[in-house]
Amino acid sequence: MKKRRVLVPFMVLLVIAFITIPFIINRDEEVEIIHDDLEQIIEDGELIVLTINSYASYFNYREVPMGFQYELAQGFAKSLGVELKVKVLNSEVELVNALLNGEGDLIAYNLAITNDRKKELIYCGKENISHQVLVQRNGKELLRDVTQLVGKEVYVMPGKYEERLDNLNNELGGGIIIKEVSQDSITNEDLIEMVAKGKIDYTVTNNELAKINKTYNPNINISLEISFDQRSAWAVRKTSPKLAEAADKWHRENINSAEFEASARRYFELNKHTPQGSILSLKDGRISYYDDLFRKYASQINWDWRLLAALVYTESNFNPSAVSWAGARGLMQLMPSTARAFGVPAGMESDPEQSIKGGVRYIADLQKIFSKIEDKKERIMFVLASYNAGIGHVFDAMALADKYGKDKYVWNGNVAVYMLLKNREEYYKDPVCKSGYFRGTETYNFVRDVLARADMYIKNIKE
Repeated sequence: MKKRRVLVPFMVLLVIAFITIPFIINRDEEVEIIHDDLEQIIEDGELIVLTINSYASYFNYREVPMGFQYELAQGFAKSLGVELKVKVLNSEVELVNALLNGEGDLIAYNLAITNDRKKELIYCGKENISHQVLVQRNGKELLRDVTQLVGKEVYVMPGKYEERLDNLNNELGGGIIIKEVSQDSITNEDLIEMVAKGKIDYTVTNNELAKINKTYNPNINISLEISFDQRSAWAVRKTSPKLAEAADKWHRENINSAEFEASARRYFELNKHTPQGSILSLKDGRISYYDDLFRKYASQINWDWRLLAALVYTESNFNPSAVSWAGARGLMQLMPSTARAFGVPAGMESDPEQSIKGGVRYIADLQKIFSKIEDKKERIMFVLASYNAGIGHVFDAMALADKYGKDKYVWNGNVAVYMLLKNREEYYKDPVCKSGYFRGTETYNFVRDVLARADMYIKNIKE
């Protein structure tokens, strides 16, 4: 098999990359190997899947590749006994063109099923049904029928959602107050969060994005459908019927498996927020049962121990048995590969001291990465952001800030702005970005919340 180059954005997590990340083919590289069908894939030992960087298909979180479609593709490749390789593209048109050009074997993405595409493709795997839904807050005035939208203000992004709302308005004879949102800094996810926080009452999105965002905002209701169903599925070339048959068979046999259901729950059902309580005892000057460990290890990174405590509280609520939706474990919520890379023995992720020790080693490496930032308080913000999101996404936000004339070594008002914009296609698909889509709101809030809590601890708890 011919070798391809792998671009790694930084060295400190090289070990993690080798352990966890499948071979990612650079989107600008010409692929010379073409597999006609299943026999060639098995003979070559690799399945090349094409996908799109998005909230449900494929994304990078804390230097670990994730995504529902990605996990399904992993399972399928494993069933074939071959290595999974991923090529990320920007649109459905690019996916189809790359597949037909032989640059990949299978589209692992919910590709819209159309009669024109059926002439060139074989759809396979589990058929997905999608539709647009109204996003509203739960409560006694919940809308249960589209006719109740008459007289209501609905905020919507231009494009397919506004078009559907316009058509629905015409079908109802008018009366829906459509508020087009065209600001560059606003995304569909932002509108959903605005509904959750009561800033607006209604918006429209697709049911898949709505399900994912409900795991971050459990007070929203997404039950009211406002469009017809759209069918979608995986796809292969017409010349790969045996691969299509294998994909169909794998989905039939695994759709009710524990692994399949666990993956679906991880992305579409599990609450993404850590429940948070109070400090142990303000009167006694104690934050948690682990204060002595925080004091012991914070000195190794020249941090105030109360800042380290604030990070751990925000990550795990001082619960050493905590396991996040993404699989991060322990007090410091280290991903398994990160834990291994920074000295936490397998099976010891829930041990308080091992978790804190490994997390502090990770922070020490991050501080070296950002050593060019001379101001310590400023550097801490970049370290916190990288700890939460993974350094690749922070590098992307820095590159975007630099491109648009902002200081890439200043967090607030500069890099933080572009971290928030990393869920917009025009930003995460920019050539300066290497890590793709990311829900930057979580990281933005994480940095803010950790620092605010640290300030509160410092004011009320003796050093």
